[in-house]
Amino acid sequence: GVITSLTSITSVHAKLQLKRTIHMKYHNHKIMMFICATAFSVTACSNSNSFSDPIDFETPSEAPNPIPTQGTAKTFTTTADGTYSLAEGETKLFDGVSMAPTTIEIDKNKKFQTIDGFGYAITYSSCYNLMKMNPEARLALLKRIYSTTEGYGVSYARISLGCNDFSSTEYTYCDKKGSENDPISNFELYSDENNYVIPILKEILSINPSLKIIAAPWTCPKWMKVADIDTKTPKDSWTDGHLNPDYRETYAKYFVKFINVMKEKGINIYAVSPQNEPLNKANCASLYMPWQEEAPFVKALATEFKRSGLTTKIYVYDHNYNYDNIADQEDYPIKLYNAIGDNFEGSELVVGAAYHDYGGNNNELTDIHNQRPDKELIFSETSIGTWNNGRDLSKRLMADMKNVALATVNQNCKAVLVWNLMLDNKMGPNLDGGCQTCYGAIDINQNGYNQLSYNSHYYIINHMASVVAPGAVRIGTTSRTINDSKITHAEFLNPDGSLAAVIINEGDETKSINLSDGIHNFTCNVPANGVISCKWNK
Repeated sequence: GVITSLTSITSVHAKLQLKRTIHMKYHNHKIMMFICATAFSVTACSNSNSFSDPIDFETPSEAPNPIPTQGTAKTFTTTADGTYSLAEGETKLFDGVSMAPTTIEIDKNKKFQTIDGFGYAITYSSCYNLMKMNPEARLALLKRIYSTTEGYGVSYARISLGCNDFSSTEYTYCDKKGSENDPISNFELYSDENNYVIPILKEILSINPSLKIIAAPWTCPKWMKVADIDTKTPKDSWTDGHLNPDYRETYAKYFVKFINVMKEKGINIYAVSPQNEPLNKANCASLYMPWQEEAPFVKALATEFKRSGLTTKIYVYDHNYNYDNIADQEDYPIKLYNAIGDNFEGSELVVGAAYHDYGGNNNELTDIHNQRPDKELIFSETSIGTWNNGRDLSKRLMADMKNVALATVNQNCKAVLVWNLMLDNKMGPNLDGGCQTCYGAIDINQNGYNQLSYNSHYYIINHMASVVAPGAVRIGTTSRTINDSKITHAEFLNPDGSLAAVIINEGDETKSINLSDGIHNFTCNVPANGVISCKWNK
């Protein structure tokens, strides 16, 4: 981190400069790429939509240490220009309360939501690319991301229940209907799960056994689809269509079967959503499920979970802030909650709603929270790609830290998840009809699968996870806290009693910020267009 005493971070920076020099000498990089590359990230300076010159991962660098030493605050710092890249530092704690005018004064009595975690989508494509890596390099990378003692402590993952647009093909777990007495008797996992997703999840779980996993389907089996719910005319299509009301209970059993089969394979499903993007009729696979149709299915799903002895959480909706501008779908979760009520078997499992950010404004999170403060919120998907300069850290770091990471937790989200953990330099593998312009949080070079390029989503998730543990409570600040439009921040009390803060500075000059918790205070220098994550013991 960039701190009052720059000793430790200066040494880190010196190592980065040395690595750049070595990289330049042996790989004959262009001067422009030399300036832009860092030891852990690459910013594409000349062309934001081309694969930037990646960094070799044959010899993984020293693992991060997220644990603060006695009397210090641990810091991680990243800047949009790539000068600092999750650079570690520490700064001395001082006793007492700070009276500096640029202070963030924490109020531990102001408590908000409990944090479940931060994470990435573990798609077939991500797993395919990870499994192309040298096993030792892959393990080192996964440890860097998921370990709570030798990494950033990422604690959440999102998977699909069946195919998604980053699968090998379109499929469900029961493409052939069984008998009338047991329509899902042909249920079985696909090779995407058996050969890719489950092995990678097991590697991650061996590093972080507390990993939470949420699953969402892109479509039900085609034989459950109808063109409309009134005539129930069959619809033999991967995209669009409605769930036949006659199959609500059967589809609920399909979810139960999935959860139980995954558990048999050592994978616990913490939560599900009934349908990914229920208002999206396109994509490579989809199912149209407005709130009027999701409500009765959610009721059937929760009841089936309860009767099957499952405690898996259900997050409704799982789509955009603006409800895809469909007038009668406005406030979708609220209308669904009102339709199903709170007094049916399994109702306690319908815990909240999930959101994406492909349309609308994140202020919708506050609106929904204010209407139903008893219900949870999570942010479950966002993407980077060709359309938003996804490989240009100078364009994305501040925007994504502000709008994806901090705006969501500051508006009561318990979890923040981004899309693909890893794609290749050609944005794949992917399926026709799905996103063919998306980048991963990490991009891997197909030429050898030993060079990685890190994008904004890698930084924003790791910046949050590195200092905010699952079970942490977001806490408030006092009226004395600095009021600066260029500074955005969030503070947390971790389960072990340590405190955490994540601060971004959108200004063009370094800002010296003092953090005060009533017992200790310390100063950190937040670089221009940079983010700093801090963790310290009270």
